[in-house]
Amino acid sequence: MVTLAIYLLVILARALAGPCTPNKADVILVYCYPKTIITRIPECPYGWEVNQLALGGICYNGIHDSGYYQFTIPDLSPKNKSYCGTQSEFKNPVYHFYNSIVSNDSSVIVKSQPVNYSFTCTYNANYLVNQAAFDQRVATVHVKNGSSGSFESQLSLNFYSNAKFSSIKEAPFVVETSEIGSDIFAGVEAKGLSDRFKVVLNNCWATPSSEYFYQIHWPLITKGCATDYSILVHENGKTNRATFQFNAFRFRNIPKLSKVWLHCETHVCDSEKFSCPVTCDKRKQRAEQTGGVLVAEITVRSK
Repeated sequence: MVTLAIYLLVILARALAGPCTPNKADVILVYCYPKTIITRIPECPYGWEVNQLALGGICYNGIHDSGYYQFTIPDLSPKNKSYCGTQSEFKNPVYHFYNSIVSNDSSVIVKSQPVNYSFTCTYNANYLVNQAAFDQRVATVHVKNGSSGSFESQLSLNFYSNAKFSSIKEAPFVVETSEIGSDIFAGVEAKGLSDRFKVVLNNCWATPSSEYFYQIHWPLITKGCATDYSILVHENGKTNRATFQFNAFRFRNIPKLSKVWLHCETHVCDSEKFSCPVTCDKRKQRAEQTGGVLVAEITVRSK
């Protein structure tokens, strides 16, 4: 009887919920992780349910997650690069991955506006790690800007020459062991953004491995704020660039010629809908947010 009662309650809840409320989605969130791409659109775009939308027009694998429909490309390795219609293109030294989320309804008539959300992730080939990994220092995302249409933005994690952040250092970025303790200037910069959108650093951390969830890590920025007094966040959520500085370091018990990977979880904030500048006052903490992770490599060597 208890099981039957629960089952009836589920049926009743679904009946009361009814179809989703149409939402004219004007934002596509594209998270370009090193080996995974995640795309999120606000739920019910133009009245479509998640089971009516297909990744690449092939895979109905979307899930409903906190007000969004989320689609995932779980593996960018060569053997799975065509997952759910994903197309890839290599123009040395850059990889481009393309796909789209499209609507499909098998009913006799269609009352909802068709949707086709295309997205791209761009990666620099990382020949220093392994053949199946990508150095995601640069990522390309597509964002819809309301009635103004859509635009493409390129996010890049850079190292700079000084605290003015006016001159970018070209890769590979090398720190001599004699320079341990000196200042490193870093930041994420967006190209192609309108003034309405601001770059926000959620979290930044360093690892001795390219894996961003590696068990050994050193936090630099948490929830938009510096983790200790030696780290200075210069700007965050104010313009098309977020910048910070920290002291050069190396991980203990690693070879003289070693590498440190800097990871920054970044998102683009719509200043017309949200308050974007990050405030680190203890009385006003920012809500937890997620975003794509950019990765840059630092080589630590001894002369």
